[in-house]
Amino acid sequence: MSTTVTVALAVGALVVLTAAVALRLSDRLGLPALLLYLALGVGLGEDGLGIQFSDVDLTQTLGVAALVVILAEGGLTTRWSDVRRAVGPGLTLATVGVLVSVAATAAVAVWLLGFGWTDALLLGAVVSSTDAAAVFATLRRLPLPRRMAASLEMESGLNDAPVILLVLVLSERLAGGETAPWWVTAVEVVGELAGGSVIGVAVGFGGAWLLRRVALPLAGFYPLATLALCVLAFASADLVHTSGFVAVYLAGLVLGNAPLPHRAGTIGFAEGMATLAQIGLFVLLGLLASPGRLLDVVPEALVVGLALLLVARPLSVVASLTWFRVPWPQQAFISWAGLRGAVPIVLATFPIAAAVPGATRVFDIVFVLVVVFTVVQGGSLPAVARLLRIATPVTPRDIDVESAPLDELGAELMQLTVPPGSRLHGVYLPELRLPEDAAVVLVVRDGKPFVPDADTRLMRGDQALLVSARASRAEAERRLRAVSRAGRLATWRGETGRPTEVD
Repeated sequence: MSTTVTVALAVGALVVLTAAVALRLSDRLGLPALLLYLALGVGLGEDGLGIQFSDVDLTQTLGVAALVVILAEGGLTTRWSDVRRAVGPGLTLATVGVLVSVAATAAVAVWLLGFGWTDALLLGAVVSSTDAAAVFATLRRLPLPRRMAASLEMESGLNDAPVILLVLVLSERLAGGETAPWWVTAVEVVGELAGGSVIGVAVGFGGAWLLRRVALPLAGFYPLATLALCVLAFASADLVHTSGFVAVYLAGLVLGNAPLPHRAGTIGFAEGMATLAQIGLFVLLGLLASPGRLLDVVPEALVVGLALLLVARPLSVVASLTWFRVPWPQQAFISWAGLRGAVPIVLATFPIAAAVPGATRVFDIVFVLVVVFTVVQGGSLPAVARLLRIATPVTPRDIDVESAPLDELGAELMQLTVPPGSRLHGVYLPELRLPEDAAVVLVVRDGKPFVPDADTRLMRGDQALLVSARASRAEAERRLRAVSRAGRLATWRGETGRPTEVD
C-alpha cells in the first residue's frame, strides 16, 4: 500500500476521533458541534497546518452526498405520529416561507449593501434554507410541543429542495447561460418537487414491502439496505430530473415508520452515518474557507444575518403559519429556531462552481453568517423556550422497540425498553390491551428475567420480550406507544383498532 493512502487513512481516522471528542466538548460547553468541526477544518487549512484545498467541485459533490445521508437520517428518525398534524405548517414553511424569506433578505441586500437584484436574490436563496442536521440535533434535546417541533423538522427536511433549485436557476442566469421565462421555470420547479415526492414515497413503500418479505442472512444487512434504499430514491429522482432531496427525505420517512425488522439497529446506524457525514462535511467546508478573506466581509455578514433573523424569518413564519392558527409564542420560537448550518455553505459553492462573478464574496458572507448566528441562536434556544413559556415541563420519552422476524413461525419478536418518563410505568399487562395474538412472554428487571402473569406491572427501566403474529405487529406497537404517552386510559379510536395518542 502506498504511503499516501496510509497517511490519508491515518489523518481521516484522527479527524473522526478528534471530532468525536469535540462532540462531547460541545455538549459540556453548550456550543453547537458544527462550530468545532468548522474550526477543525480551518485549523487544518492554509492558515493552520497548511493543507492547501480549493477544489470547489469536489466540495460540492461531497457536500451533496453528505446532505443525502443527513436527510435520510432525518426521515428515518421522524415519527409519523409526531408529524402528521404538522405536514401543513411544515410544507408551507418550506415553500411559501422560503419565497418570503428570499425576497425580504434580497430587499435588504439591495437597500443596504448595494447588491443588484439578481445577486441579492441569489444571496437570499443561499441563506434561506434551514439546516436539517442543526435542527434535528438541537430540537430533539428540548422539551417542546410536538406539533411545533415537528413543523420545524418537516421544514428543514423539505426546504432544501426548492432552495437548491432556486440557487441553480439564479446561478445559471448570473453566469450568462440561456434561461427560460420565469413562469416556465416556476412550472418546472413545481414539477420537480412533485416528481421527487412521488418517487420518494414509491421507493419507500416498495422498499418496506421488500425488506419485510426478504429474510436477509445477517441482521447488519438491514441498516445497510434501508440506507441504500434512501440513496436509491435520491439517485432515481435526480436521474429523471426531479428533486432528489425531497425523494430521499420522504423515502426515509416512509421506511422509518414501516414495521421493519431490526428498526432500532437501523436507526442507530443511520444516526452514526449522518454524524460521520456532518463531521466530514464541516471539516471540508472549514478547509475550503480562507480566514484572511473572512474578516473583510464581517460587516456585510452581520447586516444580512440580522436582516434574516429579525425581518425575513419572522415575515416568512407569519405568512406561513397564521393560516394554521399557531399561537404567537410558538410562531416567535419557530422564527428564532430557523437554524443555519452546512446547507447554506454548501449552496454557496454552487455559484462558485458555475463561475458566477462575485461568488467568492457570497461564500465568505455565508460562512461568517453561519458561524456567528449559529452561536447566537443555537445556544439561546432553551432560554427562548422558557421565556416564551412553551417548554413542556415533562415530555415522556417514546419507548424503544426493536423487532426481529421469526420466519418459520410467521411471527415477530419485539424487544421493548421502558424509558424514564414513560407512562407505561405501573401499567398491568392486561391494561395494555394488546391484540389477541400478541403477548409479553418475558420481563427483565434489574438484570433478573422472569415470566410475567396477569398481575405483573411494567416498571421504568424494564426490558420485555413480546411475540406477535406478523399481521398484528404494527397494531401491537401502536398500542404500546399510545399507552406510553397517554397511560392506561389511552382509548381506541373508532373501529380501526388504532389507539388514541395524546399530545
